[in-house]
This record gives sequence, C-alpha cells and structure tokens, in this order.
Amino acid sequence: MISPNICVGTDRYAMFKAGPVLSVSHGMGVPSMAIMLHELLKLLYHARCSGVSIIRIGTSGGIGLEPGTVVLTQQAVDATFQPQFEQMILGKRVVRGTDLDAQLVRELMQCSADLDEFPTVVGNTMCTLDFYEGQSRLDGAICCFTEQDKQEYLQAAHAAGVRNIEMESSVLAAMCSACSLPAAVVCVTYLDRLQGDQIRSPHEVLAEYEQRPQRLVCHFIKKSLRGPEAPATRR
Repeated sequence: MISPNICVGTDRYAMFKAGPVLSVSHGMGVPSMAIMLHELLKLLYHARCSGVSIIRIGTSGGIGLEPGTVVLTQQAVDATFQPQFEQMILGKRVVRGTDLDAQLVRELMQCSADLDEFPTVVGNTMCTLDFYEGQSRLDGAICCFTEQDKQEYLQAAHAAGVRNIEMESSVLAAMCSACSLPAAVVCVTYLDRLQGDQIRSPHEVLAEYEQRPQRLVCHFIKKSLRGPEAPATRR
C-alpha cells in the first residue's frame, strides 16, 4: 500500500508518514527550507511530538573529495566560513548559530561504518544563497572572477574545514538549534569542485550516489527503532 501525500493540498512540498517517520521534500534554497521548517515545526508542536530528530538528505558539490563521498555536516558555515546564519527581521540583522548535533553525527558515522558501502567523512558544509556565483562557478550567465580567483577561494574553504557546498544547511541548523531539536545534514558529493564546475559522471552513477544518504539514514532509522541491543544470555 502506497502512503498518501499528507500535503496534497499544497504545491510547496510533499509529506509522507511511515510509522513514526515523516519524509518531507523541501525544495531548493534557504527560503524553501525555511518555509517548510516553520510549518513542520508548528505541526510537530501542536501534535505534541517528542524525541524528534531532523535529518536533511541530499546532494552537494564536494571540495577535495572523490565524487560519491557522503559528508556528515559538523557545522553549517556561510560564504565567509563562519558558523552562522544571518537574517533580516524587522529591518534588523539577526545572527543565529549553526552547530549541528554532535551525538547525532557520531551515530550516523557509526551507521556508515556498519554499512561499509561508501566513503563517509565529517566536515563543515558551506551554505550559499546562489547556485552559480555564490558557489564560485564560472559557468553562470554572469561571472566577475577568474579561474584563479575561484581556486584560491575554494582552497581557502577547504583549509577552513569545508568539505561540501549546498543551499539549505544553515537555516536548518539555525532553526533546529533555536528550537532545541537535534538535527543533521547528510549529503553526497556529485563532483570535486576543485576539479571543475561540470558533473562528469553518467546518469546511472549519479542515481547510485543519490541513494547513499538515503541508505545511511534508513539504516540509522531502523537501528534507532530497534533500540539498544539486548545483552547476550549466559548459558
């Protein structure tokens, strides 16, 4: 039996429920993620849910990593490599921290070791507001920098502990932290941005890459639902 889309009445996102697990699409970028989180967090509050953890899974551009590597985000950082999310509220600059739950990261890393199917690393994730210039791409409609500029910036990001780039992690980390909810970001890398801007892997390889964060988080969910392993019975 196929689970119905709980949010079928809106075109902003889809939501499916399987037991105690909600799977929600969030669209691309900080605005889409923020809208979804505001509405999801209100729903969880009014439903009196407890023991909630939020995990984003997705794709990203790697920095100094082989394509297909899964990155568990330690901190979401902005374009200046600072662990913060900046937002204008009532005309004032509000800055929130973007640390993610360290225990959740450790548990996810252990799950990757359990699976032993693909490389997984812990590192900082740079969250940008743009897919092209904001991620130092040279192939957008507008570009005001050179290949050397790009390489120097990405090398500086790598030196600051950044291992991948995406567009949603900072607002997720900031909002979940403000609500005291443990959260994690699990993204696979499609390419190494130090080697270029274009994805070179064939479609079937990318499709397998996309499954890696899902397999990892599914293993984590199954392991969590089983609870602590019972001690062995002495004979």
